[in-house]
Amino acid sequence: MAEYQSVRTGAGVRTAEIDQGLKAHMNKVYGTMSVGMVLTALAAWAMSGLAISDVPTAAQIGSNTYLTDFGVTLYTSPLRWVVMFLPLVMVFAFGAMINRLSAAGAQTFFYTFAAAMGVSISWIFAVFTGFSIVQVFLITAVSFAGLSLWGYTTQKDISGWGSFLIMGVIGLIVASIVNIFLGSPAIMFAISILGVLIFAGLTAYDTQKIKTDYIQHAAHADSDWLAKSAIMGALKLYLDFINMFMFLLQLFGNRE
Repeated sequence: MAEYQSVRTGAGVRTAEIDQGLKAHMNKVYGTMSVGMVLTALAAWAMSGLAISDVPTAAQIGSNTYLTDFGVTLYTSPLRWVVMFLPLVMVFAFGAMINRLSAAGAQTFFYTFAAAMGVSISWIFAVFTGFSIVQVFLITAVSFAGLSLWGYTTQKDISGWGSFLIMGVIGLIVASIVNIFLGSPAIMFAISILGVLIFAGLTAYDTQKIKTDYIQHAAHADSDWLAKSAIMGALKLYLDFINMFMFLLQLFGNRE
């Protein structure tokens, strides 16, 4: 009986350690993601300040909004394709390089990617009003927090969602690229609605997967893996947030 009690006590201590480690791990994930979001916002704001002006030029894009020479180069020259697709290329490169990078290198890469994403989406300041951008950001933040909390706390296994959601993302990417050339508002509206639903599901799914992956690997006490896992988790949730924000902005943002 005494031996049974000692085993039970040991298991309880181990469970408490895992719970404490999981909280620290999730704090690392959300903290890294938050820094990335700040870098994205700063890069987008800084770039828009260089590209958009109220000083009249030949490139007028709104009633009192104009593109600077830099803005013309950034948004209307072939450079725009590089800016548009660079974050996508970096995501695939990050996935291929993560095992060869140190934890510090992976974190630096993530922050560089977040800044590149800011440059890529800086055009929203030329298209949407500042108030609507802030408004949609807050809506996205509240929705993301609720979905991520549900994914973390639910006892329901939603791992089966993964394959369907990933196929949905691939479909969105293909449809979005095709619509660049078609320019159909109806297709863009459908893409935006599906995008919101898909990335809402991914927010809950990714949160639960980050949690379960930690619990499965915590016993190995591999600090390097845990550090890089937190950064990969931050990247996944960051992408869920950014994509949900962009699709909601397409649906509800007020255009200049």
